[in-house]
Amino acid sequence: MQEEAWDWSRQPDQQETSRYPHVVGLDTNLAFLSAASSLIVGLNAPPRHALAPTFDKKIPGCWYCDLSQADLDPRLPSPFTATGQAPTGPAWYTTPTLGYAQTLGMDVRPIEAYLRDEPGRYLDPWYKRLRNAYIDTMADLGVHEKIPQADYLTAMRKLSTADPAQLALLAAIKATAKGGLGKLREGPRELTGPYTRWPALDKLTWRPDIRAAVVAKARVTLHSKMRNMAEQTGRYPLAVLSDCVLYPARTPTALDIVPSGPDQQGMKGFIRLGVNPGFSKEEGVQSMPWYQHQLAQGLNPARYIKNEPAGT
Repeated sequence: MQEEAWDWSRQPDQQETSRYPHVVGLDTNLAFLSAASSLIVGLNAPPRHALAPTFDKKIPGCWYCDLSQADLDPRLPSPFTATGQAPTGPAWYTTPTLGYAQTLGMDVRPIEAYLRDEPGRYLDPWYKRLRNAYIDTMADLGVHEKIPQADYLTAMRKLSTADPAQLALLAAIKATAKGGLGKLREGPRELTGPYTRWPALDKLTWRPDIRAAVVAKARVTLHSKMRNMAEQTGRYPLAVLSDCVLYPARTPTALDIVPSGPDQQGMKGFIRLGVNPGFSKEEGVQSMPWYQHQLAQGLNPARYIKNEPAGT
C-alpha cells in the first residue's frame, strides 16, 4: 500500500529565499499515537473482497483506487504518496486517505477493495493509557497542558536538564508508542528464505492494515494543517520527514510561523505548539543557505535540522 510516512522536500522559490533568512523545524509530538485516537479499524478477520465498491468512509479497509487526477498545489507534498509526488496511477490506500481525498473534492471511485464490516476503536484504550502517562510525566518535568506557546518553547529548552529518571520514563513512553505500532507489521527476527513464513504472521496482533491506517491518518491530518496554514499565513512547507515539517521564517523561532490564537495557545486546525500528542515542538533552527546546501547534496534537510548546530 501507498501508506508510509513522508520523505519530501522542495526548492524554495525566489520570494521565499529573499523574504525568509531562516528555516524552522516543527516536530509533531507522538504523531502516530495521536492518529490512533478514535481511529475506526476493522475488528473482524478475514476481510471480504469487493469489486468496484462504492467508497464509504465508515468502512475500514484497503481500497485500490486511482488518485492521479488530483490537482494539488506543488508547494505542498501530495497526501497520497510517501515521496510527496503526485501518484501516477492506481494504488492501494486505506480508508483515511480516501476519506481525505473526498474532502478535497475528488471523485473517489475504487476499482476493488478488501473491507471489514465490524468496525471499532481497537486502539483507544492503548492510546488513552499512553497519552495519560505522557501528559503526567511531562507535567512532572514542568511542561504542562494549556501553556502559552512562548512559555512552552522556554520550558522545552530546559527539558534536557531535568531529572534523568523522569527523562528515562518519558523515553520509555515514546518508545512504547512507536514500538507498539511497529508490532502491527512485525517482520522476521532472523534471516529467512524467500516465501518463508515467520512467527509474527500467526499472531492475532499482526495487522499491517491497522498500522497503515494509523500512518495514513497522521499524514492526512498533517496535510490538512499545512493547507490551513497556507491559507491563513501564505506560508508553505519546504520539507517534511515523517512528522517533522520545515518552514521558512523571518526570525529564528517557531513563534514566527504558528498562529498564536486569542489565548496564545495556538489555533485548532493549524500546527500548534504544545505538549499534547498531535501538537508540535520546535525541532531545530537553521539558515536558508544551510537548507539550500542540504538540498544541493541530495539530502532532505528535515532529517538533519535537529542534529546540526545552528549556522553550520
